[in-house]
Amino acid sequence: MNITIRLATPADALDMAEIHMRSWEVAYKDIIPMEYIKAKNATRQELWQRIVTEDNDRHYVLQVDGKTVGMMTIALPKEEQGEEYYELHGIYLHPDYFGGGIGTRAVEFAFDRARQLGKSKMIVWTFAENHKAIKFYEKFSFVADGCTDTRDYGKIVYSVRMTAVV
Repeated sequence: MNITIRLATPADALDMAEIHMRSWEVAYKDIIPMEYIKAKNATRQELWQRIVTEDNDRHYVLQVDGKTVGMMTIALPKEEQGEEYYELHGIYLHPDYFGGGIGTRAVEFAFDRARQLGKSKMIVWTFAENHKAIKFYEKFSFVADGCTDTRDYGKIVYSVRMTAVV
């Protein structure tokens, strides 16, 4: 299996929307009400067509043998954290590719990119109920750092921030 990661282009937007939708339907089905997921999914194509521009420098596609099977976003943190921080804003894989090592390659890529930019710490937010994601990030020495957030996704959902040294 040949895994490649590259910056997304506008031509990738529809694949990215599809991956985002399928990933949410499977990964969050026991965390977020399905009605909310369906409503969000109805906006995904327009969202990705709008945000993936020719100037994109943060959204990446994950490909296996040339086929787009995942995506991720890495950039400066949404909130001010300090100069040493970079943020993994999300990794989404098509459910057919869960557990195949693609997520591992994505995190390694994100760490490499952070180091290239002179960053020494990476943060990622995940749902507190998403035990699979928490275990996955712990493999890379991410630890919950005490910061939490709550959002209304059709029900109140808690998130935890995890930090790792890159």
